[in-house]
Amino acid sequence: MFEATPPAGSAGVHAPKRTLVRDLLAAGEPCDAVLAQGWVRTRRDAKGFSFVEVNDGSSLKGIQVIVKSDLPDYAEQIHRASTGASVEVRGALVPSQGAGQRWEIVAGTFNVIGTADATFPLQKKGHSLEFLREIAHLRARSNLFGAVFRVRSRLAFAIHEFFQRRGFFYVHTPIITASDCEGAGEMFGVSTLDPANPPRDDTGAVDYSRDFFGKKTSLTVSGQLEGETLACALSNIYTFGPTFRAENSNTSRHAAEFWMVEPEAAFLDLDGDMQLAEDFVKHLVRDAREHCADELEFFAKFVDKDLLPRLDFVLERPFQRCSYTDAIGILERAAGTGAKAFESTVAWGDNLQSEHERFLSEEHFKCPVTVFNYPRSLKPFYMKVNAPDALGRETVRAMDLLVPGIGEIIGGSQREERLDVLLDNMARQGLCEADYRWYVDLRRYGTVPHSGFGLGFERMLMFVTGVSNIRDVIPYPRTPKNAEF
Repeated sequence: MFEATPPAGSAGVHAPKRTLVRDLLAAGEPCDAVLAQGWVRTRRDAKGFSFVEVNDGSSLKGIQVIVKSDLPDYAEQIHRASTGASVEVRGALVPSQGAGQRWEIVAGTFNVIGTADATFPLQKKGHSLEFLREIAHLRARSNLFGAVFRVRSRLAFAIHEFFQRRGFFYVHTPIITASDCEGAGEMFGVSTLDPANPPRDDTGAVDYSRDFFGKKTSLTVSGQLEGETLACALSNIYTFGPTFRAENSNTSRHAAEFWMVEPEAAFLDLDGDMQLAEDFVKHLVRDAREHCADELEFFAKFVDKDLLPRLDFVLERPFQRCSYTDAIGILERAAGTGAKAFESTVAWGDNLQSEHERFLSEEHFKCPVTVFNYPRSLKPFYMKVNAPDALGRETVRAMDLLVPGIGEIIGGSQREERLDVLLDNMARQGLCEADYRWYVDLRRYGTVPHSGFGLGFERMLMFVTGVSNIRDVIPYPRTPKNAEF
């Protein structure tokens, strides 16, 4: 693990390479020569030496460094080693004499690289989440956000691992698009036209034919439509990238810029899609439990005391499945008997609100639940239409996976592969066939049943960490009236 300095006079004399703090803490044996670099968390001075805790972001815990007063420049360097300063330590890794730590470094040299004065905002005291959002450029150095972003990194890796093992190809879909996947129109425009004086056509409307792309374009809300085209050639694909919604929602679950995981599979029906989604969530939870144990223990202690039992419950229990119609019945009975008071009324044909989703997963089923077959009127044009039910109500093969504490974490569907039905859906929703010519072609040339879903990466992180606000699981949140940093 460590590359120590050879004896004096030997060939190839060189200094030890840097070792991350996490590897120093996991060492199996002492080492005479190590190099650690990081930032000072705390410093405690005693007679003849100082204790300095150094953390480099690789782990929740820092490593204690003992700096003796007989080192050259001891007084000057220790005086400069305040909280937040960056330091370089060369010395010996030895068993620690203190409680709660296995190893410590006895410094042979101790140098401050960059100082941090008393204005450094992350002093050793409690800080509110609201304050830490104001210093997002520094908050990753705190215990909480360092842990959050390490889990974020690990789960991003686990996403690729899950799909690659199942024969899915990772594809890149456009960030700039001329099509609205969801049909809601909540998109950020992309234009090089002068907003104060744009060119106009004969009707007085903005003439986008003179824009950079020759048409009106926006930031993508989803890579699904393009993903479908690739699935209809490669069979199994997934995307993982940023998506954007110009939705004026100031809630703890919504952001204007967020990351989406979107698999798409040819020859897959809704049942297979639901199984893939459920397996995916279990895989991510299992991976976090295995590889982020220290971070999850920290979250369980300081963020959400019920976190670990909830995550284990997800792993141990099969997910429940419930049709939208049955879910409405459950909610109506709960409200009608007075068992639950909802702020929003619910009836067949209504969208489920967050409180309804959380009731189903937290109070009724007490586990993750997949709700499927939603009313046709609620969903976008691309979802496969079911035959009318006994009451003549039309549904589509859509599904939402709901988890305790969050509500919806995955939304997906079987896609409509029948050309005539797809065109009817588009006409119903006022979409221009010419704008989606390339998408419609999939139904003309070798159409196949296919399905997919989207998982909001930040919502998954909220579920795994217990952090309750989406602004705190993404390094630089973009929300209404907020685009700092």
